[in-house]
Amino acid sequence: MTTETAVALEATFTARDGKGILITQPAMKQLANLVGQQSQQGETKVLRVGVRSGGCSGMSYTMDFIDAAEIHGDDERYVYEPDAAASFEVVCDPKSLLYIYGMQLDFSTALIGGGFNFTNPNASQTCGCGSSFAV
Repeated sequence: MTTETAVALEATFTARDGKGILITQPAMKQLANLVGQQSQQGETKVLRVGVRSGGCSGMSYTMDFIDAAEIHGDDERYVYEPDAAASFEVVCDPKSLLYIYGMQLDFSTALIGGGFNFTNPNASQTCGCGSSFAV
């Protein structure tokens, strides 16, 4: 294992059960902030991550906060515990999980190309915008 690989592994978080998508430290911090804002409004929200048809390469990523009541019975549920912040839950439908299992979610504050970024080992092709892919 190279030093670069070791650093990448140390800089990611998995769910409490060791499964789910990998979340980097910057993304974890941003998600914890967003979840905290939702909680201040008195709402219990979970993060739904998935894919849908469309985008430059055929499929695009989706990410949105939903009410806990909107979780489906067959959704996979993952609990993440960021350092010095409240834990939060990520849900994904089984069909989407086939395409994004092992994906890494990162966050950048760069003026160009900033925001959430997806690195998907299952993608055979990605587009320049970084929000769509093909398998």
